[in-house]
Amino acid sequence: MNILVTGGAGFIGRWVVKRLLEDNHSVWILDDLSNGRRENIKEFLSNNNLKEFIHGDIKNRELLKDLFNNKFDICYHLGASINVQDSIDDPETTFNNDVIGTFNILEECRKHNTKVVFMSTCMVYDRADNEEGINEIHPIKPTSPYAGSKISGENMVLSYWHAYKLPTVVIRPFNTYGPFQKTGGEGGVVAIFIKRNLEGETLNIYGEGTQTRDLLYVEDCARFVVEAGYSYKVNGEIINAGLGRDITINDLAKLIAKDEKQIKHVPHIHPQSEIEKLLCDYSKAKKLLDWEPRFTLEEGIKNTERWIEENPDLM
Repeated sequence: MNILVTGGAGFIGRWVVKRLLEDNHSVWILDDLSNGRRENIKEFLSNNNLKEFIHGDIKNRELLKDLFNNKFDICYHLGASINVQDSIDDPETTFNNDVIGTFNILEECRKHNTKVVFMSTCMVYDRADNEEGINEIHPIKPTSPYAGSKISGENMVLSYWHAYKLPTVVIRPFNTYGPFQKTGGEGGVVAIFIKRNLEGETLNIYGEGTQTRDLLYVEDCARFVVEAGYSYKVNGEIINAGLGRDITINDLAKLIAKDEKQIKHVPHIHPQSEIEKLLCDYSKAKKLLDWEPRFTLEEGIKNTERWIEENPDLM
């Protein structure tokens, strides 16, 4: 197939591209590099099936119009502003990228009948209120403009399924981590903790550290994203993916730190955006896609730590 991946030079995007190339598809990457990095896709540039890397913006309608002349079968739409804190400080940028940008993608996909896989987030949910976890009909609670923009994007994506029968699917992966994730302010908690631990620095925890996260290893996430594109069974659906196990940030820090004295609690920057308990119920993905995670948290942390040690220049 001919496939477009927006945000394909990002952390999850490069793993999605890797999998699509391994499946022998022709792949185009569109990324403005505001969050992604050329280094993430360097190893694919010699692959004949990577047709083009376009350094461009999903808000550029003319660019999209030309790009879609390639007659894509699937568009994996991962391009977005993804930082919760940034969205609170600058909601306009997040809205323009995550809502207007998504609308632009949808319009081109509608013209060419291209399936849309829309990358949403677990951050749209209210906290988990039971031990079964969060399923797709769990209440939503947009506690940040990032979450609000993603919900807006989701609704637009699903409206194109109902109004035009354009094949679309909304996917909500839980907190994803692994190799190629940034270890600075925009990175995930696992990558940040591992990097700071390797450098003998303190592991700073916002608030009391009792908040929990369901941590999904990136290769499991990429497999889920790709399979959602391949399957007609999920068209018009919202699908979760996660490990199905949550862990407090305190316990995560203890798992990574060499010495508990390294762990320090600091005031939360944006406490209003904190979700106290995130735990995924991925039974719908199991039923419709036959998907379930293959990596344990401990295996994933070990793989990530090894990669960070071996690639200090990519941090």
